Amino acid sequence: MTWRTLTRTVRGRPTSDGAGVRLTRLVGQPDLADLDPFLLLDEFRSDVPQDYLAGFPPHPHRGFETVTYMLAGAMRHRDSVGNEGHLGPGSVQWMTAGRGIVHEEMPEQEDGLLWGFQLWVNLPAARKLTAPRYQDIAADRIPEVSLPGGLVRVVCGELGGAVGPVRGAAVEPTYLDVRLDGERSAEIPIPGGHAGFVYVYDGGGRVADQDLDRGQLGVLSREGALALRAGEAGLRVLVVTGRPIGEPIVHYGPFVMNTLREVQEAIRDYQAGRFGG
Repeated sequence: MTWRTLTRTVRGRPTSDGAGVRLTRLVGQPDLADLDPFLLLDEFRSDVPQDYLAGFPPHPHRGFETVTYMLAGAMRHRDSVGNEGHLGPGSVQWMTAGRGIVHEEMPEQEDGLLWGFQLWVNLPAARKLTAPRYQDIAADRIPEVSLPGGLVRVVCGELGGAVGPVRGAAVEPTYLDVRLDGERSAEIPIPGGHAGFVYVYDGGGRVADQDLDRGQLGVLSREGALALRAGEAGLRVLVVTGRPIGEPIVHYGPFVMNTLREVQEAIRDYQAGRFGG
């Protein structure tokens, strides 16, 4: 069997976004600007209300998808075309911004732990101006696959006969939340040719061919299965992969297009109110 290796590892950088929400940026920072087809990965984790209460007031997006996965706490969202929803522990929202939308995400709590991730997934040129859509998925809709000494939640993709509830994503992604007890091992199949990463968000252990601990992200090689072995304290990782797009990226804040002209057009459309009511 062929096994994936880690081509590089990085640690996140503290930053803030929205109205001052403190977070850690893994992808989209100077050490890892992007990882085709992924543009950004943020982890938000705090039990200090001042770190997150200001939330993410209304802001636009065009040309990509955002994926919010909650581990603890709650967020409420609404947008410029009338959608509104709630994200609780274990739930996910896969939002396709497409041709343009304005939305906001605000914590639905005044204290306690808020913990989760937001991933930005690029769209190919042919789908950048598609109609916006949401997939709000409650925790009990995400299938779980038991492993010897572990568990995998399948947000997107397929594992062990379980198919994640996210449908129609452009880059055919796999998004897995893997949890292993101490000193246990697992082999995770990954579609051939997919690019992606593994992020250790709790514990530590052997990830592919290297030892990683909490807060480290490893970039995966393109072929083979992924081998994991938890350390004494166990291992919890996100495994995220997708089919690379291989197109030019012009990234200006919340707009991700293929050319500067397209970004300028996005700015004009947003200023003209063409991103919804």
